[in-house]
Amino acid sequence: MSAAAVIVDLLVGDPKWPTHPVIRIGQWIRWLENRLRRGVHADAKPSVLKLRGIVLTASTVLLAWFAMVLIVVAADAIHRWLGYAVSIWFISTTIAVKGLKDAAMLVYRPLIEGNLPEARKYVGYIVSRDTDHIDEPDAARAAVETVAENTVDAFLSPLLFALLGGAPLAMAYRAANTLDSMVGYRNEKYRYLGWCSARFDDVLNYIPARLSSLLMPLSAMLVPGMSAVRSIRAVLKFARRHPSPNSGIPESAAAGALGIELGGINRYFGQDSERARLGWPLRSLTASDIVRTVRLLYVTTMLTWIGVIGLWWAVR
Repeated sequence: MSAAAVIVDLLVGDPKWPTHPVIRIGQWIRWLENRLRRGVHADAKPSVLKLRGIVLTASTVLLAWFAMVLIVVAADAIHRWLGYAVSIWFISTTIAVKGLKDAAMLVYRPLIEGNLPEARKYVGYIVSRDTDHIDEPDAARAAVETVAENTVDAFLSPLLFALLGGAPLAMAYRAANTLDSMVGYRNEKYRYLGWCSARFDDVLNYIPARLSSLLMPLSAMLVPGMSAVRSIRAVLKFARRHPSPNSGIPESAAAGALGIELGGINRYFGQDSERARLGWPLRSLTASDIVRTVRLLYVTTMLTWIGVIGLWWAVR
């Protein structure tokens, strides 16, 4: 089912209808967050907010898992093949390879047309940094970093959890990842309320991120112009410099494979922030690197898919 779900995602992506489950998860998170903040004053103890953050994380993840169990069991009770179809469909909604590619290409196309304001607009859809004054290399860098990092979040992690626990566990992972993207910030608003969500997402992505340190260099061997050896060396040298215990691995792997430097100065809420520099700047980063990184994502996806099919064939 997991292998079939990968193909469905590659063909269909994120459909406009029916409403994507992640949208419903996001609506639940926002609704519950608003209620958990009621009665909490600005000077509330961090422990109070952290406790409510635990409630937010646990209830969201468990609700996503339980709802998915009910849907799959009900479909399977009607007919076994309907149960398979429902599971495949919902697992495909937790994977976002095509959606990630589409988002990156929305940045790439205006860049090659010389329409930097349009590129900045689409960069703002995929990153939280300020985009009003970024130049072409920084716009391209944002897209490359997003595709590289989300090779784990949008593909390897949901696939792994689908293999372990079917659609319910895959959806539980997607709920945890959505929590991290919505409340897992270290700013004043979410430093304590989002603490549990951020740490839980780190735990869930720990093994998939380290799998990417093998799969992405292996994939780089099959993409013209990329270096598998340099990709491995970059992971070993730079990954630990990233503030995230996981994100530095796929970003370093991509930077090394491409022969570029990722990271550097980003601007958040009007303030410059120096992010860990990953890889060696053997050449200037250009819009074409977005396409190259998408190719790396797709080759990684297909190699992993072949591996899943091979594993299934070996143990069946």
